[in-house]
Amino acid sequence: MSTVEIHPATSWDDVAQVFGPNGAQGGCWCMWFRGTNNEFRAWPKEERRDRLRDLIESGDPAPGLVGYLDDTPAGWVAVAPREHYPRLARSAVTKPLDLSEPGVWSVTCFYVTRTGRGHGLPAALLAAAVDFARTAGARALEGYPTDAARKLQAGELYHGWPSLFTGAGFTEVARPSQARPVMRRTL
Repeated sequence: MSTVEIHPATSWDDVAQVFGPNGAQGGCWCMWFRGTNNEFRAWPKEERRDRLRDLIESGDPAPGLVGYLDDTPAGWVAVAPREHYPRLARSAVTKPLDLSEPGVWSVTCFYVTRTGRGHGLPAALLAAAVDFARTAGARALEGYPTDAARKLQAGELYHGWPSLFTGAGFTEVARPSQARPVMRRTL
């Protein structure tokens, strides 16, 4: 049986191993939510990679968590204060319910390597994200999963899925679009 451990992303080498040479989904390097649409499009893939490396190396707080399967980096979850994600505030789907509410953190992205799939890493990553945000002083944690009427491909699941969040104690607090609920857990 495989062992799963989750730790704050403090090792660039481990994150780079999870994301691979292409930077996870299409060279995103988990920077999609950390900039506006214009900023993200202006950043070449190498700059996205370097921005994530800078966030990891500054480490205050770590920009996410790494999941290890038998001591091998195999998964990632992005978790940070909501204000670290400018795209959330600009999106009709993820726009905060109350912009002035302090202490709300967000889970914006999951990525699991092919070899890491099927071992429960997303659930372990989300449970650890709850603990990480709580320890850092967050009052609530939000997620924005995809609730599709069809089976999604692995690359489409980076937001997570509703049952992943309900299994971790989140409840739906809004549904700005048919396929995108806002899930929240008070910490």
